Amino acid sequence: MTDPATDAFVAHRNLLFTVAYEMLGSAADAEDVLQETWLRWVKVDLDEVRDTRAYLVRITTRQSLNRLRTLSRRRESYVGPWLPEPLLTTPDVAQDAELAESMSMALMLVLETLSPTERAVFVLREVFDVPYEEIAAAVDKSPAAVRQIAHRARRHVDARRPRQTVTPRQTRDALDAFRAALDSGDPQGLLDVLAPDVVMVTDGGGVKQAARVPVSGADKVVRFILSYVARHVVLTSRPTFVNGSPALAMYVDGELDGVIAFSHEGPVITSLYYVRNPEKLTVFAAGTPVDLP
Repeated sequence: MTDPATDAFVAHRNLLFTVAYEMLGSAADAEDVLQETWLRWVKVDLDEVRDTRAYLVRITTRQSLNRLRTLSRRRESYVGPWLPEPLLTTPDVAQDAELAESMSMALMLVLETLSPTERAVFVLREVFDVPYEEIAAAVDKSPAAVRQIAHRARRHVDARRPRQTVTPRQTRDALDAFRAALDSGDPQGLLDVLAPDVVMVTDGGGVKQAARVPVSGADKVVRFILSYVARHVVLTSRPTFVNGSPALAMYVDGELDGVIAFSHEGPVITSLYYVRNPEKLTVFAAGTPVDLP
């Protein structure tokens, strides 16, 4: 038989993990934050807690902010482009359009351009609709200040997020066309599915080979992809779902080499995100989809 503190934590764990992940972009760091949240939660007098969800979100947010400031310094010395850690998710997550977009590689990279407090406020308000008063308590600001921060963060994100709404069918078609061209090594097929100004970002973390800067333009991206394909005798792709959206898992000689996520507008792909850093593939490689709220 469990105690009330454990029951409350377990009931809200998926929410707390998602809050931490969207603030940090790392499943490993999100799990560390949850451990720190738990250690603080078990010391709380539950008789003094009016709203367990709000209290737990407040602890998680504060711990995430502390870790985010540390991670920001660490990322300054990161080798090459940094991408969020891909999370294996179930297909049904894509049906929740707002949650899927908030977890997408594209938006997660936009969130990286916010200050830690702006990111916390945006995630709590825009993704989880947390009341301003609760956010204020979590980030140690007044409700009026939080409203201003939320407005500023929303305007910043809206100016950088994709403007065109895409349908699940368009997403499947774009991924299928890209995968067919990739598997066959067809340069024209790749050019047909890539936008002229497509950008490919590769994250090897200094461990796996990757481009040190984003590759821009369809011709350059196609050359980069075909060069990658040519270096591997046995290269296979498998459809999967990452961060709430369709993606490709890439295997070399049967071993996971990386995960490709993408953004598109209509039938053409506008961005490719290839995570090869082995440290960021541990959770995905485990093969268990992450539970989300």
